[in-house]
Amino acid sequence: MFFLVLAGAVASTSGCARVDAGYGGVLWTAFSGTQEESYGEGWYFVAPWNKMITYDVRTQDREESLHVLTSNGLSLTLDSSIRFRVDPKRLPELHQTLGPNYYEVLIAPTLRSEARKVGGHYLPEEIYSTKRAEVESKIFEEVTKALKERPVHVEAILIRNVDLPEKLKRAIQDKLEEEQRALKMKFTLERERQEAERKRIEAEGIAQRNRIITESITDKLLRYEGIQATERLANSKNAKIVVVGTCKQGLPIILGGD
Repeated sequence: MFFLVLAGAVASTSGCARVDAGYGGVLWTAFSGTQEESYGEGWYFVAPWNKMITYDVRTQDREESLHVLTSNGLSLTLDSSIRFRVDPKRLPELHQTLGPNYYEVLIAPTLRSEARKVGGHYLPEEIYSTKRAEVESKIFEEVTKALKERPVHVEAILIRNVDLPEKLKRAIQDKLEEEQRALKMKFTLERERQEAERKRIEAEGIAQRNRIITESITDKLLRYEGIQATERLANSKNAKIVVVGTCKQGLPIILGGD
């Protein structure tokens, strides 16, 4: 009878816990603490002295202002965002080692630390423009490496803006514009050089062709071509032909025509 009463009391005081879609649950019990099992979405019977703690297991995005010192000692602020998610299979470990504030405890400090390390290898103009993608990729690589053994996964780190002193920003932009002008001039000179080379090769080809033609023209060839032309003219129905002797080349003189 006692056990039936106890069972009834437990049943009457027990409750339900719900794990919503996109969340995972960790069960904490009063007698043995955090359980090793992760709970997916759904309803669970949980005794009132136990607790179901839920964590968002979807991909999340947070914004961070990263303060870095460049290789020449200039302080910059990088407006960035980090995309991450927790490992749903390792929620008990996450809960035991970090707790609900895992982002503030682990992810954000790691991001700031690795960004400072990476930024120290670059000049301001490189971070601002020419090597921003490289810096972004390097920070992502180092943060991923630092968190490799932890129950979180970093999916992306983006640098949205680099905050520079206005004077330095103008100087960098002027330098970039000057480099673009220099590249354009180099391209123009190279194009003109190639065009000059093309014309030179073309002229050499024409000269070579003319030399071949000149060398192939002989007195006999000219005389033969003259005879052929004379015959064609003589056979023309529209021409009246009068032969009055020969010219110096030995060809007949043709007079006539309508």
